[in-house]
Amino acid sequence: MEDLERSPEDKQRGKLQYSLEYNLLGVKQAADLKAMDSGGTSDPYVIVYLTSDTKKKYETKVYRKTLNPVFNESFTFQVPQAEVPESTLVMQVYDFNRFAKHDIIGEVRLPLASVNLQRAIEQWSDLAAASKVEQEQLGEVCFSLRYVPSTGKLTVVVVEARKLKRMDSRGLSDPFVKVHLILNRKKWKKRKTSVKKNTLSPYFNEVFVFEVPFNQIQNVDLVISIWDHDKVTKNEQIGKLFLGCRATGNQLRHWSDMLSNPRRPVPPGVLCRLQLFLLKYIFILCGCRRR
Repeated sequence: MEDLERSPEDKQRGKLQYSLEYNLLGVKQAADLKAMDSGGTSDPYVIVYLTSDTKKKYETKVYRKTLNPVFNESFTFQVPQAEVPESTLVMQVYDFNRFAKHDIIGEVRLPLASVNLQRAIEQWSDLAAASKVEQEQLGEVCFSLRYVPSTGKLTVVVVEARKLKRMDSRGLSDPFVKVHLILNRKKWKKRKTSVKKNTLSPYFNEVFVFEVPFNQIQNVDLVISIWDHDKVTKNEQIGKLFLGCRATGNQLRHWSDMLSNPRRPVPPGVLCRLQLFLLKYIFILCGCRRR
């Protein structure tokens, strides 16, 4: 049945054998790989990484002119137990090219939540077409909004952030939050929180009040961004989200709740998951219940 459901494109990419026991990955061999060179062969190698930490990637040796390479290489990943349910192991088979961009033959994605890491597994998996856009989990931010039309005051309470992306070599970050108001698509007002040192789950509970006349509120966009502070080099952005009348999805719903309930704070009961498409740099907000 599985063979009938696979597309012909996926069938011709080949397959990959691997083993996994908790944090030890063994890349065994590949078979029947798609020929990428004009001579009817390929120069394959494998790149492996976790979606929870895309900066750390490992790769095997390159094997010349073969569609059935035997790798027999092992890699160790350090995965905090709390990140296992949301992490996916990615194994991508590439064709090496000395003079041009390396072509990806196919990939295997293994969600760690779907396997018992306490038991060793060894299996073959068919290669699928590589994902065109890699989503990286950047974290969650919890905030509250309130707008009072009679006074023209917009209150933003930045409560906390969780599960932020690790930005330094110690596996931590020094996060702070910037709050920007955009009026008619131009930067207008900005504030920022204090910096919280060495944490991926900072607690801020900081309040910002902006004066926004009622006749301008429909033309205002709110941008909440999280940054990693660095004393020596440039601060790095971890992720951001947009709210306002021009937003969509949960961003628009959160903003609309604020406008339809003047004077009453929109409770921070929605954790907004920050996700960034690495290739297209499009930010998406996904809602999830606060635990």
